[in-house]
Amino acid sequence: MPDNIASSIADRPNCTKNTQMEIQMQGSNAGTPVCNKSQNGNPVRTSWPELGGHNYLKMLIIAGLFCFLFHNEIGRIVNRWLTDSSWSHGFLIPLFSLYFINQHKKEILSLQTRPNYLGLFFLILGIAFYALNGASPSGYAYLQPISMIAVLGAVVLFLGGWRLVKYTWLPIAFLVFAVPLPQRYYVALTMPMRHLAAKVAAALLNMVSGLEAIVSGVVIDVVYKGQPLEPALNVAEACSGMRLLMAFLALGVAMAYLHYRPAWQRIILLASTIPIAILCNIVRVTITGFIYVFLHPKYTQGIYHDMLGLGMLPLAFALYGLLAWFMASLFVEEGEAVSKDIIVRRKQ
Repeated sequence: MPDNIASSIADRPNCTKNTQMEIQMQGSNAGTPVCNKSQNGNPVRTSWPELGGHNYLKMLIIAGLFCFLFHNEIGRIVNRWLTDSSWSHGFLIPLFSLYFINQHKKEILSLQTRPNYLGLFFLILGIAFYALNGASPSGYAYLQPISMIAVLGAVVLFLGGWRLVKYTWLPIAFLVFAVPLPQRYYVALTMPMRHLAAKVAAALLNMVSGLEAIVSGVVIDVVYKGQPLEPALNVAEACSGMRLLMAFLALGVAMAYLHYRPAWQRIILLASTIPIAILCNIVRVTITGFIYVFLHPKYTQGIYHDMLGLGMLPLAFALYGLLAWFMASLFVEEGEAVSKDIIVRRKQ
């Protein structure tokens, strides 16, 4: 018994000394950068350059193979962006996707990814569908770029697993907004919007004394002070609002994703992009009608027509921001206040 007591007493200075050494070492490291480590002991990356050259080389090889496989489809899409002003916003969509990914930079860089072979199955299936759909005489052209985006998602699942898909599924799906719709669907969607804009614009023009507007399809015949105006006001395809709708819908998804809000508010904001775009297009056609009557028809064409279309973007964003502000002001979420009672007792 005395020997045990003596040994325990002899060990105490060592324990105290070791503890003091640890405290001194911690104190000496104060102010020096500390490398964060994950649970498995690996360093946690906080910036893209920390990935290392070998990872960038792998991504470059994968991107090169992807572009080589789908170079025809990518070329057709980019050419459509260049030649069709209705889809010129397509250049911005990949940039938004990259920005979405950068918003979750810390989470993505700290992931311990592992391959998922279900992604390999989807990858093979997507490539086979792309090839068969393109070779078939009855193939559907719109599914070619869609299958290309699906293959990109399969690559991410195969190489990074579901953990990486969690942070990248929306940036990948967002690329759908860059794919031009088939012409027949585009016309089918724009025609009702053109009819609506023509009817509302004619109704507003008829409110002016001495002015009579008669709608025939998408054409508005205007009679001002008993004198027919020639040529008739035509709500062309460019005035359908489809261009504004597609661009604003993509931006609405981006804003709903980036701004932290409850899920129901995000759904309402996203759904509101459609009526806001239609309303702005009606305003545009109506203003065009008044310019046509009271100024000169030349101010409704060419650069003046395009400038008026661009002027609808601030109006659309103002209405969108007003709705967002209204919902944020109408429902105020109170944080839970946790109060802790501190009791101080004195020893007697």
